[in-house]
Amino acid sequence: MERWTMKIIVTEKISDKGVALLQAVPDFDVDVRFDIEREELLKIIPEYDAIVVRSVTKINEEFYKHATNLKVVGRAGNGVDNIEMEGATKRGIIVVNTPESNIVSAAEHTIGLLLSSARNVVKAHKMIESRVWDRTGLKGSELLGKTLGIIGLGRIGGLVATRLQAFGMKIVAYDPYIADARFRKYSAEKCETLDELLEQADFISIHTPKTEETFDMITAKEFAKCKRGVRVVNCARGGLINENDLAAAIKEGIVASAGIDVLVDEPKPISPLIDLPECVLTPHLGADTTEAQDNVGIAIAEEVIAALHGEMVPNAVNLPTLQPTELKEMQGYLTLGEYLGKLYYQLEKAAVEKVEIIYTGEVAEMETGMLTRAVLKGVFEPILKERVNYVNAALTAESRGVDVIESKHAGKHNLLKVKIHSKGNIFTVAGTVFGEKEIRVIEIDGYQFDLTPAPFMLVARNQDKPGMIGQIGTLLGASKVNIATMQVSRNLKDGNAMMFMTVDSEVGKETLKLLQGLDGILQVNLVKL
Repeated sequence: MERWTMKIIVTEKISDKGVALLQAVPDFDVDVRFDIEREELLKIIPEYDAIVVRSVTKINEEFYKHATNLKVVGRAGNGVDNIEMEGATKRGIIVVNTPESNIVSAAEHTIGLLLSSARNVVKAHKMIESRVWDRTGLKGSELLGKTLGIIGLGRIGGLVATRLQAFGMKIVAYDPYIADARFRKYSAEKCETLDELLEQADFISIHTPKTEETFDMITAKEFAKCKRGVRVVNCARGGLINENDLAAAIKEGIVASAGIDVLVDEPKPISPLIDLPECVLTPHLGADTTEAQDNVGIAIAEEVIAALHGEMVPNAVNLPTLQPTELKEMQGYLTLGEYLGKLYYQLEKAAVEKVEIIYTGEVAEMETGMLTRAVLKGVFEPILKERVNYVNAALTAESRGVDVIESKHAGKHNLLKVKIHSKGNIFTVAGTVFGEKEIRVIEIDGYQFDLTPAPFMLVARNQDKPGMIGQIGTLLGASKVNIATMQVSRNLKDGNAMMFMTVDSEVGKETLKLLQGLDGILQVNLVKL
């Protein structure tokens, strides 16, 4: 049988170990094209299922219009500045990166620049190179007892805090998007405002992503609020600190020294900081260690492999962030949510107007945003020709005018319940998970069950009268369809019942037609998961 091959193009340098990992997958065809021109890339990209980049290749709307078969963008590194996220999300393209792989290297480089600038290491080295032995003008500053202000207490900021506490520094931090528990974890005093941090910090290290909100986060206005003689480090992104204003603050004596690894116009060395002896500058070396590059290459290869094989990826940038342990705990409920959603259009035909998802028990404490996406993926996937996945499921609902409502409730039992509203009707399905992966459907449109979903299932609504089970069983047997399990639920109010059967094979249209013609049968549907 012919194997279905998926094509991957790697346009920027990743470690040989990462490339080898991709090449080792039997159903992957991997092209390594580090020097490919933009025009040629746009010409050939329709052939590819995935692309692996770093920070140079522009993944924008122009690119997406050509990349008609693309499923995954792998960004080897932490940022996604060169990737236009909205275009990826609306097309269902998964964007993955490697936020954990180089964080130790970045944190260590931050500390290296801080120490180098505080002790005038580069200036002193240049004097020795010139055969001058003179300590005049090289007096530095100790870290012991000083206050370090960390802007952005994420992964790297947390590592910097831990390491510099060992130097005897007091840590204060500003991050409006981080819970108080994280400040306590790193023994960092929380600053409610950036100004509060600037007023008390002897050293400032910035660790935020570059966004519209954080670009030019520190300008002349902010430097004016700092202690005189403050020392500044930026190993995050160029443009977070205004370079012209930093240069002016150094000349005025407000800033004593700066350690800078990133420039706003990189890779062009045109910054006003370059000519200042108070600055230690490096060409974006934060992640440039042997260990980090191997880690990044391996990690991005693993992420791309998982995404192309349809597995949930913890570091998908255009999905809610999940830790591996969270993903493991949620996996059963993700599958359940998708199953519950898939039942609707295979049992009903009316257009969906609203999807209400109710979480009860411990499941309500999980990342319900991801679980909601699973339900929506299940709802729309059976009826839409375009790709529907976790990335664009919420956007799909929005574009179709479907309201999505989540509610969470305390309770002893874990329950995921979905109410799908159409014109004049509410269809309800519910289920739970035992252990990690033992899925049960416990309600379908008001009928109570204890069902284990299967790839092929028959759902029959019928009059609640003798002989119905026998008629269906006899007809399926004559059609060579084997029933694996069967459950019946009754509704005493309207005198009807629902039969739910798992079968070993797909049921043909002719057999379904015969079943629908049986006396007492109201409706029969084949459900495929």
